Amino acid sequence: MGNEKAKLEAKKNFTVSLITAAKTRWSEYVPTREEVDALAVDLAKVLGLDDGDAISCAKEAYYEIDSRMGLGVSLVDPEATHDKEWVYKRKDIEWFYSDAYEKHLKKEKWSPTVVQSLSDVGTKILGHLQDPTSSGVWDRRGLVIGHVQSGKTANYMGLVAKAADAGYKFIIVIAGVHNNLRKQTQERVDEGFVGRTRVEDKWKIVGVGHDDYPHPATLTNIYADFNKKTADHSGWSINDFSKPVILVIKKNVSTLKSLHRWLDELNSKGHGKIKDVPMLMIDDEADNASINTKKEDTDPTQTNRRIREILSLFDKSCYVGYTATPFANIFINPDAYGDEQLREELFPRDFIYCLDAPTTYFGPDRVFLDDESSDRILETIDDAENYIPFSHKKDFDVQDLPPSLYRATRQFVVVKAIRKLRGQDEKHCSMLVNVSRFVDVQTLVRTHISVYLKKLREAIKANYLMPDSVSQKNENMDQLKQVFEADFWDADVSWEELKRELYDAAESIRTFVVNSKSDEPLDYKKYERDGHGLTAIAVGGLSLSRGLTIEGLCISYMYRNTRMYDTLMQMGRWFGYRSGYDDLCRVHLSRDSIDWYSHIAESSDDLREQIKQMRRDGLSPKKFGLYVLDHPDRLLVTATNKMRAGEKRTFKHNFSGRLVESYILSNDDDISSDNRDLVKNYWKAGFGKGSSYIEDTDKGWIIRDVNLNQLAKFLNSFRVHESFLERRSAVVSYIKSIYPLFSSADVLLISMKKGEDSAEGVLGPQLRKGAEVKEGRYWRLTKDRVASRGDEKLGLSDSQKQAAQDLATESGKKPSDFHYRTIRKKPLLMVHALNLGEGEGSKEDVPAFGISFPPGDYSEGVSVVANTVWVNQLHGGIFDAPEDEDDDE
Repeated sequence: MGNEKAKLEAKKNFTVSLITAAKTRWSEYVPTREEVDALAVDLAKVLGLDDGDAISCAKEAYYEIDSRMGLGVSLVDPEATHDKEWVYKRKDIEWFYSDAYEKHLKKEKWSPTVVQSLSDVGTKILGHLQDPTSSGVWDRRGLVIGHVQSGKTANYMGLVAKAADAGYKFIIVIAGVHNNLRKQTQERVDEGFVGRTRVEDKWKIVGVGHDDYPHPATLTNIYADFNKKTADHSGWSINDFSKPVILVIKKNVSTLKSLHRWLDELNSKGHGKIKDVPMLMIDDEADNASINTKKEDTDPTQTNRRIREILSLFDKSCYVGYTATPFANIFINPDAYGDEQLREELFPRDFIYCLDAPTTYFGPDRVFLDDESSDRILETIDDAENYIPFSHKKDFDVQDLPPSLYRATRQFVVVKAIRKLRGQDEKHCSMLVNVSRFVDVQTLVRTHISVYLKKLREAIKANYLMPDSVSQKNENMDQLKQVFEADFWDADVSWEELKRELYDAAESIRTFVVNSKSDEPLDYKKYERDGHGLTAIAVGGLSLSRGLTIEGLCISYMYRNTRMYDTLMQMGRWFGYRSGYDDLCRVHLSRDSIDWYSHIAESSDDLREQIKQMRRDGLSPKKFGLYVLDHPDRLLVTATNKMRAGEKRTFKHNFSGRLVESYILSNDDDISSDNRDLVKNYWKAGFGKGSSYIEDTDKGWIIRDVNLNQLAKFLNSFRVHESFLERRSAVVSYIKSIYPLFSSADVLLISMKKGEDSAEGVLGPQLRKGAEVKEGRYWRLTKDRVASRGDEKLGLSDSQKQAAQDLATESGKKPSDFHYRTIRKKPLLMVHALNLGEGEGSKEDVPAFGISFPPGDYSEGVSVVANTVWVNQLHGGIFDAPEDEDDDE
């Protein structure tokens, strides 16, 4: 065991040294993989590592060497007098905690360039806080928007360290609603800031800690949340400490109440205020306040109120919420609870900071928006309903698992073997299974997986050293080979090599049920302390859905039925960093979930771009808050939970910066025929401008500067399925509302064929083979997309395309349709013909439309009256709400 641990440490140190040496040698450009390999071999001779291990480390190092991260963008109140430069003006700050944290990240093999960017971003966010040495009474409120599993914790850890260096004396980190989430955060805080952790009944130096390290004080540890009785018994008050005090607590009403009482009784001395103690509160997962929950300890209204009470005890306080879902409850509390004060008190009135993700981030863009990568990563679950239906009860008896879940398990065995061949055997390797919110059902699923793994192990043990002529007669071995050849044929290993590693791979797998009632925690740290990685299949519900990091996640299998933005995105534990194995990752989801994830990923991406546009326009966080409140997709967050059957409610809709498409299409041939005639007539008339104004594009035709009235008339005449009537009506109303802003629009007639079709008024259809017929009445398109990505650049000039490229470069991205619509600066109507589905039951030449609006309109939009029927038809309802989870504390 000791030798394994020493070897792991040697390879870790070698990788860090290699990254540092590469950054020093190639400071002006990113080197090639071959150059890094050569450097690794040279360095190995000096440090005494064999060439095989050196090349293995070089592969991992290159991933970090090529990693870069932008500085993000902030939205601040332009009328505020706050001086964000105070950080740079104060010459007395010694960045002790911050420097220690950055050294710790580099030791953990973070890319030096990413660590530097993280530091720069942390300094910028600190500048948005108040100078803790400033006099008087003050409070600041801010929000940091990151990406799921992208390093938000690392960011706020850096902020905590810098805030402590600057003089913040009391720091509270609110970390999720479950014990395992709080413990995970406590471990990160211990390693990156406190410098020691509790191991059973003793303190152990970890992370940044060393003999002379000035350890911050803390009243929480990995075993214990804040407890008033313990705090009272200690007799400590905040001012007893010369060093900063930090607490890591659950987002739990009882815990917050106990903390408030302790602070009030012992620290404010009954005077109602704690003076001269600058306080920083970090609210991790700031959007997690499960709307309308009836559980007392996670009630969002009470949680919000307790947070505000703690903040109000301090003369000097800063609150910074962190979230990956920009539709955070922080914006929607008034609508959810009818209490304006709830939002006003915690609303990020002073700043919103939008983080960039590093270039190596394995995120929603790659999984859902990039068609090439998503085709490889995503696998559709279409066989689970007969085994574990979306809607099932607490005592549901799982008789067997879906074949797709067995297949995903085989994928995991194969992936583990490939990673072993790549020299990653000591790394964590995990599979996630999230198919039920009930603890008992999760346990049954784990049992079935364990039984299947045993069968696989027995089959592999008997056959993995046999020639194929013998081994492949075994059904399990044959299925493993089929998975390898179908999914991982390009992984740079042969079946013969892989076969020899299958036994060790399967033997190393352990299964866990991850929820608040689990008697065996998913403890990656324990395995790290023993010098090797954990190979785990984790079966769970909400604990897997929010906050908990699944280390080394390769295979994800989720069959859940929710439509809420924050819940869906947080369930995306498959996002993150996949150094050296990103090509092996697979995500199994239902078709509906794939559609909704794609929709949400694009919507969230557009929302981040809106922040950047608002920054360019010099607007305040309040404007962004109002824009989110009027965003049509916030229906997913609040309305379906709030509305009763048959009830009608009025919403404000603002489509600025949005693309709205008719992704719900009628299955009625007469409707399609009428729409084809409509398109032909408008086309021949040049949408009111005459046929001479029709120009060619690379993919059809464009008519420029069409009167907005023509768009409204066309859309009103376009026959849509009844479930899309309300959305079309809202779009037409919005077009009429923006007449003063835009005098005209462009129209694209998108066609896969050209030539005679133009004269005939016929569009060449685009194939949408993933479209599905719902209830035999209407079609729903895959990923809720009509247009192909990039269609919005059609008709733009070369200089306009370059301008879009320049806008995207600011974010470190390729240009997206949002950038093209920003540069176009006027609405765009796209008209399509689609071939839906394949084989029997498919439908040909079905007209569809999409209309995009450039950003810049931050008005209240238009009023839309909606009822539950419409909400459920358009958004599919919410069948699986987070507050219903059976694994709550």
